[in-house]
Amino acid sequence: MHSNRTLEIGTGLFVLLGFVALFFLTTQLPASGLKLGAVKKGYHVSADFDNIGDLKVGSPVTMSGVSVGEVDGIRFDPKIYKAVVRMRIDPQFNQIPEDSFASIQTQGLLGGKYIGISAGGLDTYLKEGSHIDQTQSAIVLESLINKFFANFADKGSSGSSSSSQTQEEPKK
Repeated sequence: MHSNRTLEIGTGLFVLLGFVALFFLTTQLPASGLKLGAVKKGYHVSADFDNIGDLKVGSPVTMSGVSVGEVDGIRFDPKIYKAVVRMRIDPQFNQIPEDSFASIQTQGLLGGKYIGISAGGLDTYLKEGSHIDQTQSAIVLESLINKFFANFADKGSSGSSSSSQTQEEPKK
């Protein structure tokens, strides 16, 4: 009887520990918007994109492969019909030129999206509230495949009709 009671208490503690771990993991996911821990310091900049693919809040912002911040917010602007991405840049990276270029890139073949910043050449730097004007949207793999097959189908149908025309020569 006593060992049965110990087994029940152990099982209960194990289940409780599982729920605590599940709660911790869900609050640490970027998509949840909740994070345990201190608010990170830095300055915020924004950029407009035609297509952000599956970019998410919390995705990294990098320069030359080094993380310099993270995506802080994403919203749709109905006036310009574009996605506006807000980024928090770590304070030690305070000399990013104002004319820098932001592009949405993919981590590996099927990995998540992140923002890569390529440095510009101006002597003035991004600061709180700055806007990056030069952007390149995400390359969506599905649309590339669709374009490839549409192009392939067009060439296949025009190629077969042109080959039949060249085969028919007038008889003398």
